[in-house]
Amino acid sequence: MRVLSVASEAYPLVKTGGLADVVGALPAALAPHGIETVTLLPGYPAVMKAATAKVVRTWDDLLGEPARLLGGTIDGHPLLVLDVPTLFARDGGPYADATGRDWADNWRRFAALSRAAADIAGDFDLVHAHDWQAALTPAYLRYDDSAVPSVVTIHNIAFQGHYDATVFADLGLPDAAFALDGVEYYGGVGLLKAGLASASAITTVSPSYAEEIRRPAFGMGLEGLIEVRRDRVSGIVNGIDPAVWSPHADTALPAPYSVRTLARRRTNKRALEAAFDLARGDGPIFVVVSRLTWQKGMDVLADTLDTLVALGGRLALLGSGDAALEAAFLDAARRHPGAIGVRIGYDEALSHLLQGGGDAILIPSRFEPCGLTQLYGLAYGCVPVVARTGGLADTVIDANEAAVAAGVATGVQFGDVSVDGLVHALRRTIDLYRQPPLWSAMQRQGMRADFSWTRSGARYAALYRSLIAA
Repeated sequence: MRVLSVASEAYPLVKTGGLADVVGALPAALAPHGIETVTLLPGYPAVMKAATAKVVRTWDDLLGEPARLLGGTIDGHPLLVLDVPTLFARDGGPYADATGRDWADNWRRFAALSRAAADIAGDFDLVHAHDWQAALTPAYLRYDDSAVPSVVTIHNIAFQGHYDATVFADLGLPDAAFALDGVEYYGGVGLLKAGLASASAITTVSPSYAEEIRRPAFGMGLEGLIEVRRDRVSGIVNGIDPAVWSPHADTALPAPYSVRTLARRRTNKRALEAAFDLARGDGPIFVVVSRLTWQKGMDVLADTLDTLVALGGRLALLGSGDAALEAAFLDAARRHPGAIGVRIGYDEALSHLLQGGGDAILIPSRFEPCGLTQLYGLAYGCVPVVARTGGLADTVIDANEAAVAAGVATGVQFGDVSVDGLVHALRRTIDLYRQPPLWSAMQRQGMRADFSWTRSGARYAALYRSLIAA
């Protein structure tokens, strides 16, 4: 089976979040099931470095621009790169300029990616489109009367690609597509909505999130469509790549370790204290690796920091996002020198040290489609403290009395994303931490769990085969 995976980013070539990790990991996860995955990416400068000179196809007019399709490889798997310099050869990020402002023509950039994917879909058995940036692909296939089945994966339904109706004329779709069951969305054009209305199947990145987005609180305006197509919706939990995230072979750690050598984590903890200017101590270090946004519950965390320190905890935070939240965390670090350390930005190696040296990772998200940082935490014995939502609820076993007695607890869940709810979770976590045998049992239980792509790859392969056989 040959599958075309269409996305706006893929690790290790270009990454802004978990989407890249998933797209980058899928080819290897699907290969054992007899599936060759060819990844199609936009020709950003970083991606063009992985492209070869081999021209696979050309367009004189791809939504108004000349374009080429180039071959390449990504981690040993086939790669296709859409080379349209006027759309992708830009300084800045994949979606925004150096100041953080979204490119005004993002609709055209990613419509071109989707149009190109649909044009070459006949060479494949199935097309898998990721998030709104690739979601027009199933719509193009639908209105082309293509028989190639398609899957759209929602990595975060909050990001939808909603644009003014005036862009419709330039998408190259028939007039009939601007309809309630097509691309029309609240009077404009909805790229994600178009894909959800047209795809053969819809997946999300956890079973709980697949249920949550059927409700207004989580569906972000698309809950009605998700409900109508509920028989086509399923949730498949993301995996993590053990070649990248494995504490016993992690070169970013001063002291790699395994489930049998947990005591070596102490060396990493000392290194983490030094990296974040934290006072040395034996109390718990809570860590955060996150975008600093409302979705991630970072406003609630900022409001609990004085209490966290009063309880005897320390915090090491790595992230960036909302300017007001960045300022709030930096201010807390000034108020509590030696107890709170903050790094604004992102550093891949430092994120590994946080997982390998921290005691507990805080993820108080208001909604979380899957989440990867809690999976990294489990793999590294950095106990997750998570809100009970989406993939966080699906992957972390709360240390309630029954789970602790059975020896299956792997973390702490809490339901109310509020200061009171988080403080209660912090108190529970610190109490567990002060019981070393219990705490180390939780660490080991999490480290023994299999969150590789093995099971998730099998589920995607089964879904693909069901669509091809239909």
